[in-house]
Amino acid sequence: MLDPIANELERYMTLVSERQTLVASNIANADTPGYKTRDIDFQAEFQNALGSFGPMVKEVSGLTLKNDGNNVDLDREARLLADNALHFSVASNLLHSEVKRIRMAIEGGGQSS
Repeated sequence: MLDPIANELERYMTLVSERQTLVASNIANADTPGYKTRDIDFQAEFQNALGSFGPMVKEVSGLTLKNDGNNVDLDREARLLADNALHFSVASNLLHSEVKRIRMAIEGGGQSS
């Protein structure tokens, strides 16, 4: 582990990856009768720092139920995919910057002799 910042970024990226998997599953099941949309309470889970068991997945309430019992809203899921990709990109860039900062510190601040 690099340092506390890198550790938190790693946890954040893990959470974002888990959410991406759930959103993809929701989209894949958009036509599955009786399927209920699932998600992660992103803010609460990040504040809990994932714990040792990973995020708590829950059924999403308040969505319109179709005649077949399915409640997947493709517009919502597409928005979540885009939002999640942005979160992952930001975390990845921050982690890259942190690794670069540590590498420069190890190499003497990037100063040449």
